[in-house]
Amino acid sequence: MSLLDEVAERDGWRCWVCDEPVDPGMSVNDSRGPSVDSRTTDRKAKVAERLAHRGCNTRKGAVKVVIAWPDRLQVVEPAPLITVAGRLERKGGREMVARCPTEQDAQEAADWLVDRFSRLVPGLPVTAHIEPGGGQFLVILATGRR
Repeated sequence: MSLLDEVAERDGWRCWVCDEPVDPGMSVNDSRGPSVDSRTTDRKAKVAERLAHRGCNTRKGAVKVVIAWPDRLQVVEPAPLITVAGRLERKGGREMVARCPTEQDAQEAADWLVDRFSRLVPGLPVTAHIEPGGGQFLVILATGRR
């Protein structure tokens, strides 16, 4: 089995950058086709290669990767998830990542974050907690100490 197939199977045929499905039948030369993204700049990374669309992989070479929060989530001051992932991976602990107007909005954001981090940083057990504060609800990600 090729490296592309191995990485794609492990990642469930989902692009780590945009979190959209990658079509295994698409040409590797197409911008929506599969490619292997190597994390050569982060030597401490637990996962050396990840699946990405060819276009997402090429684009991230020119600009810093930003993991977008879905528009459907009602969040205020959402944290940059790549930065949060890096800190939690290195240090562990807790980090406040967003404020939400209602507890239901916070729960939706928390559920999405746990799911997204399972693919963004495979192998890092992340939990989300909601705490009331200042008339809003804080979404906090946590992991054990590293």
